[in-house]
Amino acid sequence: MGLEKVTAAVGDEPITFETGVLAKQANGAVVVRCGDNMVLVTAVGSQSAREGQDFFPLTVDVEERMYAAGKIPGGFIKRESRPSERATLTARMTDRPIRPLWPKGFRNEVQVVATVLSVDQVHPFDILCINGASAALSISELPFNGPVGAVRIGLIGDEFVINPTFAELEESKLDLIVAGSADAISMVEAGADEVSEDDVLEALEIAHEEIKKLCAAQNELREKAGKPKWDVAGQAVDPEMLEKVRAAVMDKLEEATEETGKLERRDKVAAVRQAANEALLTDESTPDEKAEVGRAFDALQKSIIRRRIAVDKRRPDGRKSDEIRTITTDVSVAPRVHGSGLFTRGETQVMTLLALGTMKDAQRIDGIGVETTKRYIHHYNFPPFSVGETGFMRGPKRRDIGHGALAERALVPVIPDEVTFPYALRLVSETLESNGSSSMASVCGSTLALLDAGVPIARPVAGIAMGLIKEGDDHIILTDIQGDEDHLGDMDFKVAGTAEGITALQMDIKITGVTMQIMQEAMAQAKSGRLFILGKMAETISEPRTELSAHAPRVTAIKIDPDRIGTVIGKGGETIRSLEADYEVQISIEDDGTVSVYGVDGEKADAAVEAIRAMTKDVEIGDEYRGAKVVKTTTFGAFVELSKGVDGLLHISNLSNGRVDKVEDVVNRGDVLDVKVVEVDKARGRIGLRIIGLEDAGGDSGGNGSGSGDGEGGDDRPRRRRRRMSTSDAE
Repeated sequence: MGLEKVTAAVGDEPITFETGVLAKQANGAVVVRCGDNMVLVTAVGSQSAREGQDFFPLTVDVEERMYAAGKIPGGFIKRESRPSERATLTARMTDRPIRPLWPKGFRNEVQVVATVLSVDQVHPFDILCINGASAALSISELPFNGPVGAVRIGLIGDEFVINPTFAELEESKLDLIVAGSADAISMVEAGADEVSEDDVLEALEIAHEEIKKLCAAQNELREKAGKPKWDVAGQAVDPEMLEKVRAAVMDKLEEATEETGKLERRDKVAAVRQAANEALLTDESTPDEKAEVGRAFDALQKSIIRRRIAVDKRRPDGRKSDEIRTITTDVSVAPRVHGSGLFTRGETQVMTLLALGTMKDAQRIDGIGVETTKRYIHHYNFPPFSVGETGFMRGPKRRDIGHGALAERALVPVIPDEVTFPYALRLVSETLESNGSSSMASVCGSTLALLDAGVPIARPVAGIAMGLIKEGDDHIILTDIQGDEDHLGDMDFKVAGTAEGITALQMDIKITGVTMQIMQEAMAQAKSGRLFILGKMAETISEPRTELSAHAPRVTAIKIDPDRIGTVIGKGGETIRSLEADYEVQISIEDDGTVSVYGVDGEKADAAVEAIRAMTKDVEIGDEYRGAKVVKTTTFGAFVELSKGVDGLLHISNLSNGRVDKVEDVVNRGDVLDVKVVEVDKARGRIGLRIIGLEDAGGDSGGNGSGSGDGEGGDDRPRRRRRRMSTSDAE
């Protein structure tokens, strides 16, 4: 088979799909291009499932290669190692829309690998990975029920932009990624700058029209190069076994699932499961037979809870459909951190802790994207004890990274810029208990921590998780879903925002046929829930504290002329190191002349700021410098340090009202004087000084400060021309 190629006219730059040249031993391999972006996506699967397998082992990996951007990896190894955060998030977004589209009970191992071969730094490549994964699976032998398409929507001014560039995203109030089939939307991921619900709904409708074009292109590619699908039977629930389980434990399971407490319900359901196993299995039962009983038990439990919620309108914990669990909030719960917030909603509890640092603490990003640094960082941890379990704690999982990124995205629009608040910020959300939507609880806890720290955020942000259960013609939208409602439901819809609008959105739909009307209802219900939570949080703290924590560092930012940056740095960094040592501060300087001074001692930090202002301002006649140090004496006067890197000459004639034979008779190196500027010659870089008080003691005693004697009260000796004298000349 030779090269086959199709194109989808989406946005300003078409997206092309190619197959037949690269990676031909994979079950499916597609190269996706947009601009100079090029992503190779492969799909490989097994024709049989492992014995006793009770889950679908789908793996999606996104491999970023530094050569794609013409870069060599940093560090000593010079080889790509762990996936970047962007790669992990892209892999999660790729996984979510394709995971539901397999035969029911399919348990064969499948791996999708997206290798980024080229990036143009103009167009984001993440949607290419999603489209490529769908295309590779569609043309393969694997029984994938696709295709799906993915598109990005921006909002610049009042206009929606399809697949905006990085430059356009800088101006956009919305960064919305939507994936779905030709029939329905199945996945949404968005960051927004307080965008209204109506605008998001309109963007979703626009996105779906573009998705249809992408699905049509993939179907065309499948017609040209698709392989016959495997006839793989899914491990569906055996109707006979389902009836056996129903007869054995139905009443007990009904009673166990009525328990409102999560842990108590878990334990009772586990006891009923054990009873079913004892009734239907023997010591000689095979792993497949045990898995068959397990599938039947899970199906029965799911049907009981779904019917109870959708038809009987009774939730597992007895709440109404739009009712939010009991909320408690607290701040300043950890005494030494710079800000902390504790948010508890039912059986979900998150504590977020904030540390402030200098701009030097901003994260450096060594990747193929356009972003090189990040000053606001949000991390999320989900330890096993939060759900009453044991487990390994070996760094963040993909889920942890995804939840942290979602909370970060929700708060980015309200974080002050570095000029207003010149700090690096790291928020860490520790999940202490979890029964549904700990990611949205981390948004709320983070807002509390920011307010507690005195960070001047624009407005508080809260988050809420919505659910949907649809049984035939009956459906119900659930506010503040808990674990079972998420696991057994048809939609997980997380919305975060302020009272003014949405800042982040994440949605996964597990079924087809969710109408825009249902989406609109969910949006409206989510807004009511969000406003309710914001009100509860405001009862504890509603505005940023006016003062930073006593333990927080003090960072002051000033703006200097970029041409004076060298003055602050000094030769070989001597001046800036001296400032940091003298005032016990850290100093960072940006190319635009922004100087940030960080210090734990506020007074010393303020003094350092004044020193930088003094050394970078233009010296003018009449300026006074108190406590200036004599740094060198010569036969004709003394050099006095006005500020780091700026010296002035105190001529011998201006040392006293009378005649001075020797400079050292009046001043010596190391003496501290109060001086006044009496001459500034910018052309020759000369600054003339006089000791403050000489005028009062004996009139004007020295003319223009260089010892010329031609001013009022001076002698009439002829002035000699001379070049500028500096400290180095005297040496």
